[in-house]
Amino acid sequence: MLNLERLRTLHAVARHGSVSGAAEGLHVTTSAVSQQLSKLEREAGQRLLAKCGRGVRLTDAGRLLAEHAGRILSQVELAQSDLEAQRGRAVGELRLGAFPTAARGLFPAALTALRADHPQLRARLVEMEQEEAVEGTVRGDIDLAVVLDWYNKPLPVPAELVRAPVLDDPVDVAVPAGHPLADRADVSLADFAEDEWIAWPKGEFCHDWLLSTLRGQGIEPRIAHMAEEHATQLALVAAGLGIAVAPRLGRGPLPEGVRAVPVRKTMCRHVFAIWRADADRRPSIRAMADALRAAAGGVQG
Repeated sequence: MLNLERLRTLHAVARHGSVSGAAEGLHVTTSAVSQQLSKLEREAGQRLLAKCGRGVRLTDAGRLLAEHAGRILSQVELAQSDLEAQRGRAVGELRLGAFPTAARGLFPAALTALRADHPQLRARLVEMEQEEAVEGTVRGDIDLAVVLDWYNKPLPVPAELVRAPVLDDPVDVAVPAGHPLADRADVSLADFAEDEWIAWPKGEFCHDWLLSTLRGQGIEPRIAHMAEEHATQLALVAAGLGIAVAPRLGRGPLPEGVRAVPVRKTMCRHVFAIWRADADRRPSIRAMADALRAAAGGVQG
């Protein structure tokens, strides 16, 4: 008899490509993963892993069993979803992921309401970048994630995931208080053709969006500085070192010396929740999505 948790471990090794990656994804030690795999090899009666340099690779039997494990685990997820739906109550554990401003701007209110309405549901949030959140949801490490795309740059979402809108987040331009446009009622991006920008790091979805958006307005971007966190970007704006995009969700009070100017042709981020289609009937998923939309209503109100 093949043990389900050991199959889950093998599937994690296949997904992550290493024992250490599987351990991180499963939140266990590498020793625990190795022990589970050794027991699974004895159950299967075949070698499932072979040494490859300093790491390991799946043998032919390992790849075959990992493919079956993926299908088995998907069926187990569907069975759990159906049982939870039959009970009609949001119970158990719910693993959540969210990009930083959503974690800050939506989840405190959403999780508080969820705990009050569904005391038997244990929701656990991890802040993460959206690429990691999408991959984690596909792999089954995350039950529901909140991610974003832009009005002019969609985020590719795998077909096996459900997508549900949460809110549209308007975006302003943050400028130093002494900037010539700081007191304008609104601006267009073309007004900033000669300004230096503070952007996200290269390779990030939002960095690529900023460059393509400015170029779409006929502006060749002049990137002076790059920072991951909005708070860091705004601190650099306050110092007079450039201007930055300033989403409203989770923004909080602006630093002294910074003004946020609305863009005449509204720019916005589409914030949405994703989860696996085979978990679509779980009341806990629906409860979390409802709590997020309610929290978004409070933000927009």
